[in-house]
Amino acid sequence: MTLSGIHAAAAPKAVGHYPHARRMGDLLFLSGIGPRDPADNSIPGNDYFADGRVRRYDIEAQARAVLANVRAVLDASGARWEDLIDVTVYLTDMARDFKAYNAVWAEHFPDPASAPCRTTVGISALPTPIAIELKCIARIED
Repeated sequence: MTLSGIHAAAAPKAVGHYPHARRMGDLLFLSGIGPRDPADNSIPGNDYFADGRVRRYDIEAQARAVLANVRAVLDASGARWEDLIDVTVYLTDMARDFKAYNAVWAEHFPDPASAPCRTTVGISALPTPIAIELKCIARIED
């Protein structure tokens, strides 16, 4: 089996030197994906102080954006939204953001029985000023 790296033109550029996804057989492993806007690299819902620090952010805007970015990588990889099988969610403020994120998740996956498995982890920081990142695994049928 060969591994094939995938770069999605409709998704934000990777923050580091890695592909958006890598396919191994019928499994697709997505690199961590954040909510940055693919067009201009801005972060939806962020409001900044003059010195560049984040004053406040909108987790719902970031959650919708990160899910759209996941969809863009799935599309570029030949997978569908329904092919997601496992998602790890990283939140920088679990106490503040879990409930709102969970509501956005439910908009995108209204039937829990057909939603991908999900683990949500609270972390102290991400490499850019984002509040959420997703790590996903999908299955691709040939």
